[in-house]
Amino acid sequence: MAAATLLVVPGALAQQPWPEGFLSRVEILALIQTLNASLLASRSATTTLEKWCADHKMAAESKIIAKRVSGADKPPSEDTRRRLSAEASEPIKYRRVQLSCGSHVLSEADNWYVPGRLSEDMNKTLETTQTPFGKAVAPLQPFRRTIDMKMRWSPLPDGWELTPQSAPSGEGALPLPHDIFEHTAILYGQDQKPFSEVHETYTSGILDFAPPANVTPKD
Repeated sequence: MAAATLLVVPGALAQQPWPEGFLSRVEILALIQTLNASLLASRSATTTLEKWCADHKMAAESKIIAKRVSGADKPPSEDTRRRLSAEASEPIKYRRVQLSCGSHVLSEADNWYVPGRLSEDMNKTLETTQTPFGKAVAPLQPFRRTIDMKMRWSPLPDGWELTPQSAPSGEGALPLPHDIFEHTAILYGQDQKPFSEVHETYTSGILDFAPPANVTPKD
């Protein structure tokens, strides 16, 4: 597994980091698995992330903002067109955003969508505002089907349960990589027709809150 690089999140420098140690790693693994399972069972990633932000008191207002990444462009692949049942001549738009709660970037998303299957108001909202995609298309009563999920990092190595583990060392901060796990999903409307494919990378920003007291070293 590649070495982790420390992610520095703007506005979070004063936050107490997760300490290095076995118990801290177990806590983080449980948190990652909890969020991953919630996303897989949800109709809306935005709603799930807002609840995560609220539950862990990550911002004064648990509202998800989609910050558009300007200049990004990725034409849809043939597989994406097939999954969206879109002919070669049918326009597909691309949108890349960072989904943030307060100063915390929780995920980065690539989104290909068929504008002809959305209303004029929905298309305008996506082009001119920071509204997350799920909220913009909410009138379609969308649901999502995850077609791929990849864990990009685990706080515990393979076979950890077969090797005796030491107690939390309390020495230094646990370095967190930028990418934690990924989802690729297709969004469908109430009419069962696909209208969007999204590839989401969930970052270590999902852990930007104070560690539990039981993993925090005592003075």
